[in-house]
Amino acid sequence: MSYLLKDLYSPNFYDNLSNVLIKTLPGFDKNKFIAEIYTADFESKELKERMKHTTKVLHHFMPENFAESTLLIEKIINQLRIERIGEDSLTYMFLPDYIETYGLEDFESAVKALKFTTQFTSCEFAIRPFILKYGDAMLAEMLKWSKHENHKVRRLASEGSRPRLPWAMGIPALKKNPSGVLPILENLKADTSEYVRRSVANNLNDIAKDHPSIVLEIATRWSGLSKETDAIVKHGSRTLLKQGHSEILKHYGLSDKGIHLSDFKVLTPVVNIGGNLEFSFNIANTNAVQQKVRLEYGIYYMKQNGQLSKKVFKISERDYLSGSSLMLNRKQKFVLITTRKYYPGQHQISIIINGVEKEISAFELV
Repeated sequence: MSYLLKDLYSPNFYDNLSNVLIKTLPGFDKNKFIAEIYTADFESKELKERMKHTTKVLHHFMPENFAESTLLIEKIINQLRIERIGEDSLTYMFLPDYIETYGLEDFESAVKALKFTTQFTSCEFAIRPFILKYGDAMLAEMLKWSKHENHKVRRLASEGSRPRLPWAMGIPALKKNPSGVLPILENLKADTSEYVRRSVANNLNDIAKDHPSIVLEIATRWSGLSKETDAIVKHGSRTLLKQGHSEILKHYGLSDKGIHLSDFKVLTPVVNIGGNLEFSFNIANTNAVQQKVRLEYGIYYMKQNGQLSKKVFKISERDYLSGSSLMLNRKQKFVLITTRKYYPGQHQISIIINGVEKEISAFELV
């Protein structure tokens, strides 16, 4: 039996939620709430639509005054914790959505609510409209959060301020000038939580797409501080590495000089959608000294308009002894996924050594 994410909003979920609301909202009517949830078009609603629908229905049972509503949101979360329901659950992201939807004009109350709610379920998406509307004032609050005792609040300071947070609205001002984000990242670069540090790396990677020089400067300053900070820098530089950016390659001592590619073969020149592309090649270090080698391959996907779009995949990064060589065989799946549509026709694959594309070969997708 197939399982759909939207079905997280199930009868059992709404029954449990209603039982909590009975204990926290004055005069709450469970039957009315359930009836308003299950509209004629409920089954056709997708995950995000069901989340927002839940927000809207909840609002019918909350005070018109947003500041009063935030006190009830705290009561709801506290009761959920008592009953051990929903901590870090995707379904309860309707609570941050409530703050985003009804609190945008009440900055002070919303800031407090976001800080409290994110400790139960992430507010990374809900905070974006507040950054757009309040700019530096919101970033100033997030800078304070970067020193908060709770790691989820600290993580929101970084994740919520990403210029290009996936699945969320972009922040054009931060894409243009990320200077307001940098003090937050400085505070978090040695955070004790890997959850937070990974967010810092992702924020750096976002910044690198518009301002590579800023990330290169940070990489220089942060490298060597600790193995954890080194990991942040490396993960935050992944887009620059995939682009073969000369300065980041130099920073990591990655040079293709003396690294020899041979016997590159596409073993499946015709690939069915749903099947695998198989390829092999030999890599050899002809230098007199050991050399670090970052191996990647690029797939040039055929787009609907007939143009090719390149995506880079990492194979490995390791040291090769002088005179050593290695034969590698790899597969690339072409199974159907929701985030990529395949178009039949001639595609290409390339081998990339230390950021330098060496050879390209074609294959047919049918």
